[in-house]
Amino acid sequence: MSPKVAAKQETRQALLEVGMDIMLEKGYTNTGIQEILTALQVPKGSFYHYFDSKENYAVEIIRHFDETYSSTLQTILRNQDNTPLQRLREYCLTGKSMMVAQECRKGCLIGNLSQEMSDQSEVLRTELSIVMRKWRDLFAACIDEGQQTGEIRPGISPDSLAELFLSGWSGAVMRAKTVKQIEPMEVFIDLMVDNLLKA
Repeated sequence: MSPKVAAKQETRQALLEVGMDIMLEKGYTNTGIQEILTALQVPKGSFYHYFDSKENYAVEIIRHFDETYSSTLQTILRNQDNTPLQRLREYCLTGKSMMVAQECRKGCLIGNLSQEMSDQSEVLRTELSIVMRKWRDLFAACIDEGQQTGEIRPGISPDSLAELFLSGWSGAVMRAKTVKQIEPMEVFIDLMVDNLLKA
């Protein structure tokens, strides 16, 4: 790879990283392209060299976030050193720790953009839906494994339990941001993970 190509890839990566951080903080609507360019000290032409529009930029940010976060999910949910239920609990505890570190701000980019943009942009809604289905499938596989070993409650499809789990967790994260306390997340862990999912 030539130095010029490497530099271009670094610029694109930097645009995605900075845009992701700002969008997580402010949302799509309140994120300005000029703010991102100023933060990186790159000209506007650089932005439009890589992205056709702000909407296209947001799509690429969603994909970038998913690539990173899916790797984290797989590490947790496929960890054979833990049982499936322990993995689900570890996922929640990791999320709770992040929320504490962020002082109950920011939350999850996918959840935030879903609330903000699903009725505003069909392009973004479709992209967010793809990511959510992928994540649900990872959780469903973990839950299915737990049902096969007798650790997780049987009789309900893994897909349905995964959907319930993620919907409940997303709601707990949203409420934690609203009340500025992690109690909603702790209630979810106690009731869903430590009680309702157990066989």
